[in-house]
Amino acid sequence: MSRIGRLPVAVPSSVQVNVQGSNVHIKGPKGELKRTFSPLVEIAMENNQVVVTRKSDNAEERALHGTTRAVIANMIHGVSSGFTVVLEVEGVGYRAEMEGKTLALHVGYSHPVKVEPPVGIVFETDPKTRQIKVSGYDREVIGQTAAEIRGVRPPEPYHGKGIRYSGEKIRRKAGKAGKGAK
Repeated sequence: MSRIGRLPVAVPSSVQVNVQGSNVHIKGPKGELKRTFSPLVEIAMENNQVVVTRKSDNAEERALHGTTRAVIANMIHGVSSGFTVVLEVEGVGYRAEMEGKTLALHVGYSHPVKVEPPVGIVFETDPKTRQIKVSGYDREVIGQTAAEIRGVRPPEPYHGKGIRYSGEKIRRKAGKAGKGAK
């Protein structure tokens, strides 16, 4: 039995969960999410908790069991509290600034790279710490958006310049040795 899959997901009082077969609709103060899951796992509401069970013990159902429960838990957490990913801009002259709701990245190109936020995503920048905060209620969209922003100028191993996740360790490489004594 999946250790994660067998745990029930507690539903806060501010969140409404509607389960109809394999369709789950979750509504909370931050927004609402809908998703259709595989019919191989059963999703039910019991005692103000979401319970995910599987019908048999074959490999495909075991794989879906914990994943389905984790995705539902992320949906409930997202519509009640929300998620935030922090990115750091590192490099001489590199910066991020807001132009309305659009994020403008000045990261060594001849032009600023503009990133439009998807629906439900909000960008914040802090010029002093050179951080970008990507916030919203859908964890998948936040992660994808943060990855796309990082992909504009990924951190490079020689000088460490680029956009990285907060706390991400970049393996540094030594540059050329130069002229050595013989």
